[in-house]
Amino acid sequence: MSKRVALEASHAVAEAVRMADVDVISAYPITPQTHIPERLAEMVADGELKAAYVPVESEHSAMSACLGAAAIGARTFTATAGPGLEYMHNVLYVASSMRLPIIMTVANRALSAPISIWGDHSDAMAVRDTGWIQAFCQNSQEAFDITLWAFRVGEDRNVLFPVMVHLDGFTLSHVVEPMILPEQSEVDRFLPEFQYPYALDPDRPMTHGALGPPEMYSEAKLAQEMALRESMGASIQGWKEFGDIFGRFYHPVEEYRAEDAETLLLVMGSYAETAKLVIDERRDKGEAVGLISVRLWRPFPFDEFRGSVRDSKVLIVFDRCISFGMGGPVFSEVRSALYDEDARPKVVGFVGGLGGRDVSEEDFDCVISRGKEIAEKGSDRMMETVGIR
Repeated sequence: MSKRVALEASHAVAEAVRMADVDVISAYPITPQTHIPERLAEMVADGELKAAYVPVESEHSAMSACLGAAAIGARTFTATAGPGLEYMHNVLYVASSMRLPIIMTVANRALSAPISIWGDHSDAMAVRDTGWIQAFCQNSQEAFDITLWAFRVGEDRNVLFPVMVHLDGFTLSHVVEPMILPEQSEVDRFLPEFQYPYALDPDRPMTHGALGPPEMYSEAKLAQEMALRESMGASIQGWKEFGDIFGRFYHPVEEYRAEDAETLLLVMGSYAETAKLVIDERRDKGEAVGLISVRLWRPFPFDEFRGSVRDSKVLIVFDRCISFGMGGPVFSEVRSALYDEDARPKVVGFVGGLGGRDVSEEDFDCVISRGKEIAEKGSDRMMETVGIR
């Protein structure tokens, strides 16, 4: 029987990995994701989880070890954050290009300099073009659920892509929240045994990741792009099957009180839960406002996103990262996604919460008010900022 427990999101992830019965874990500690491999190491040492735990000297080595494990057909997991994600950056391309379904939690952390151990989305946006499926969580329950979903989708024979599960560093990774922990039998119904169809085998020699000359490299990259886009169907189906078993349903774009909303606020990650309080207050006053969150960042859910914003007049995008010289990356991408639409809202961009700075209800209230003003009167700034002294 499912039970209600209190867990920080990091330990919720570790529980999901344990219940997924992974074969290999390789990770290097870095704040604020250390609690995840630390807890998994305890599970392995105590016999709660029968897996190989591979200690390494760096994040680059951690991802390299995961490549080898996944290539022989092992269910493989790792975790990292911020600078650690950047240290393994070049290996990320290898995992996606070789179609190795490694699952990785990223406890989002700001990138230096100045040095920051606190969370924003600069690391997530820095790796958006590495070919991984990327999904964002808002709370501990979602961290657990989306981790299980990641194994289910990444390992699908029609997908076979690595998956990043993003959760905000400290704001989520270290916060204890109530959540539902399911029975192992329910997880087993949802997550079948992993059978990698292209596992390395001495009796059936094959080459992985060989030299790609100009005569075939372009075709290989186009095939990879097409396959990643086609994984959308498996992602949606995976969430439907998850909901049928566990009673919690997820979508590529999550809507909150967005029905008949003339103004929509877009927030990704745990800050969306703060924004919901402001939406409630304004809705209770009769204002037609709503919230949307892009849960599936890669592949980008074009159809679902366009459907969510089609009837709105103003879309206010809140970024937790700066694409230097360009503004907010989420703002840039969603505006681009709407470029060819005949009916589209006015898109306004804000940047805030950098380096873990708090964004309060009052801040989001100001964002909505200022966003509506800009939509009506315009602004001479490349981007608006929140909470900057």
